[in-house]
Amino acid sequence: MQLPLFQVDAFAERVFAGNPAAVVPLEGPLDPALMQAVAAENNLSETAFFHPEGDGFRLCWFTPVAEVDLCGHATLASAWTLFERLGWARPEIAFETRSGRLVVRREADGSLAMDFPSRPPREVPWDEALAAAAGGRPRAMLAARDAMLVYDSEEEVRALAPDMAALVRAAHYALIVTAPGTGGVDFVSRFFAPKQGIPEDPVTGSAHCTLVPYWAVRLGRAELEARQISRRGGALRCRDRGTRIEIGGRCKLYMEGQIHV
Repeated sequence: MQLPLFQVDAFAERVFAGNPAAVVPLEGPLDPALMQAVAAENNLSETAFFHPEGDGFRLCWFTPVAEVDLCGHATLASAWTLFERLGWARPEIAFETRSGRLVVRREADGSLAMDFPSRPPREVPWDEALAAAAGGRPRAMLAARDAMLVYDSEEEVRALAPDMAALVRAAHYALIVTAPGTGGVDFVSRFFAPKQGIPEDPVTGSAHCTLVPYWAVRLGRAELEARQISRRGGALRCRDRGTRIEIGGRCKLYMEGQIHV
């Protein structure tokens, strides 16, 4: 069997930036064990698989070790592939996923905007082991699906070198670290998920389901410019819409080929 494969840099203005996602369009459902094997072989933070369903597509995402419930950058990359390589002519694409229906819209400037669920964080009891594993001096500790530590400055977040073995032992799915941004950026973040086979994710759309409602309240406005300050880095245009959020960005194609299985 041959399967098409696209590798797309999401939340990127150029190749070698943003977060690379593998995108595998399918004609119909595929055995989850095979999808997991392909994702492990790709060895990227996420591989997305989609096939036609109803008026849109069924979409799922796999890290090298597990299927996940929500992934932003691979959704953006999947929509870009449909719009730019597979001839999708409508202005919106609807994906049915484990997190419900996700709609991606093509904007007038060529960027894409994703409609995602909001996952506001709540304050949680202080976990000294988690704070020590992250490093630095976090000022607040919150959680939704992921733990979230808030720092005073962008420089502190850039300098963090978390203890990955300790994070694997932590109770939460993953760790978000965040701080106010500079130079026209409202907030910055990094994302660590070693328990899911991803020591540090370059740009994480799903983390912004928690970041956006937090910063919208803290800064008192709904429209926000975000930057994930991993080594590759990525820019996200965000909007808080109550129970939903909007995350926008661009993509660049890196590779197109065939999988032989």
